[in-house]
Amino acid sequence: MNTKIIIRLALVSIIALLFLHPIQMKATNRSEKKTYILIHGSWHSAWNWYKVTPLLEREGHTVYPIDLPGMGRDKTPIEEVRFEATIQKLCNLIDSIPGKVILVGHSKNGIMLSQLAEYRPKKIEKLIYIAAVLVANGKSAKDYFVLDKKEILGPHITKNGTISSMLLPEIYKEGLYHDCEDDITEMAKIILLPESYESATAKLTLTEENYGSVPRYYIECTEDRAITPWLQEKMLSEMPCLEVYKLPSSHSPFFSMPKELTEIILKITNL
Repeated sequence: MNTKIIIRLALVSIIALLFLHPIQMKATNRSEKKTYILIHGSWHSAWNWYKVTPLLEREGHTVYPIDLPGMGRDKTPIEEVRFEATIQKLCNLIDSIPGKVILVGHSKNGIMLSQLAEYRPKKIEKLIYIAAVLVANGKSAKDYFVLDKKEILGPHITKNGTISSMLLPEIYKEGLYHDCEDDITEMAKIILLPESYESATAKLTLTEENYGSVPRYYIECTEDRAITPWLQEKMLSEMPCLEVYKLPSSHSPFFSMPKELTEIILKITNL
């Protein structure tokens, strides 16, 4: 073979190694596998995520759809559930997982994401709030709920003193699942449980140094009747997020629009 041709082929090989290898590495980074902790909302459980979990796992990610203390399969007596103890239990889970995690939270329990980011900022890669409570330092979920004059759940919530609260089944379909299949409502009548009332009144302690250092994103549900778009927008005006995405869904897009919701979660993951 001609010497010039050999030299030319060698140069092409070197150029390929120099330029193609970084491109391949970049592609690998885009498909890097992540770990998600999915935190359900009031009265619910890990059941929330039964449609979303397999979609994330199909992409090779690790998913922890958890039951909060006293909810779902967790048998902690509801009168023993405390907000700080719940946060510590979640911190223990985060600490047990190698590397960073992405927290995804729904509804009132967006407060869990915020407080966890304050306590474990270096272990949390991103926060993703889904129609979730996004409170400022020193405020509670209840501080915001009382402002929402258009939500329809309030008159249908019963309380056991200061111990627990429960949503009456009569409002499940209209208030939570109006765009979901009817079997979701029927399942909810079996699965939903009273939840600790303390978490609704817990005042969060948040700092810019810790909580403020964790990137946060919001998925707004524009047909929500539980945490209305008005309240979602108000919370975002006080606590802005890097990006806000909108879904034309009820309060429960994980049931009515699981593929669309998962696509947004994956899009945020790859930012």
